[in-house]
Amino acid sequence: MSDVLQDQVTAGPGGVMTAEVGVVTGDLTLVTRDCGDGHADVSVQYTGAAEWYTVAGSPVRLREGGLPEVHDTVLKRAEAGDGADLSGI
Repeated sequence: MSDVLQDQVTAGPGGVMTAEVGVVTGDLTLVTRDCGDGHADVSVQYTGAAEWYTVAGSPVRLREGGLPEVHDTVLKRAEAGDGADLSGI
């Protein structure tokens, strides 16, 4: 299992909520990293841009499904949009 997972996603209406700039929309790259302390950090950027933003609610505790579960959940939320964040993960 990798300690970094990365995918591209097109955010649904309402985008993804970030800690730094609020909502980001459009074509995004999402990265989920294992912090090594039982938590995962989730970041997002406009695909091809230099700046990375922290997804609101990050870091989040890893559960039984580990890093892949967190990453897949955030991808699905981003696709749905509506200010997707990490609440309840």
